Amino acid sequence: MTGDAAERSSSRTTEDQSTDRTLDLQEAGEAARGDREDEVVLGLSPAFGAFFTQTISHVPLVEVLREVMAGAEEQGVELRVVRVKNTADLAKIAHGAARLAGSGIGIGILSRGTSMIHQKDLAKLSSLELFPQAPLLDLETFRAIGSNAAQYARGESPEPVPVRNDYLSRPRYQAKAALLHLKETEFVEPSGGIVDLEVSISRARAS
Repeated sequence: MTGDAAERSSSRTTEDQSTDRTLDLQEAGEAARGDREDEVVLGLSPAFGAFFTQTISHVPLVEVLREVMAGAEEQGVELRVVRVKNTADLAKIAHGAARLAGSGIGIGILSRGTSMIHQKDLAKLSSLELFPQAPLLDLETFRAIGSNAAQYARGESPEPVPVRNDYLSRPRYQAKAALLHLKETEFVEPSGGIVDLEVSISRARAS
């Protein structure tokens, strides 16, 4: 992982949500259970950064990842990034990440932005925190998700991340969300399992 929490926090995306950073995710072998009690595992969906580069509301995924990483690092917690290749189901992604984490705490994020903080001892359809309205999730929220997951990993009970609610959001984005989900499922590999990822974030070079 490149950069540190302070550097990541110094440059958020602009109002048009453009970014001058590029994201490179390289598979580094089958993911195993961690042995660090302060480790949080972040599970990415099959097409995150592989096909999709933005959330449903055009937030760059490179910035999403940076903010989650920064939120965890600010709490002094190790964060490992994996790709869950065998499902596009958010609960399964987040629960799979939690089961790999030394702390038992995992985060799941779909390409469109929908997110969840999970704990290994909970049922798959339960969670510590769920963020279902992807169009309303901004970078501040993603940073707070990383921070809260880290605090759970330390055995604390943080206040839930505040989220906005818009009853018009679902009908406005429902069709687009369905199309994005269908595209995401095209990248599912039923026998693909979960793999560790090496994360590289760099600035685009000026031409």
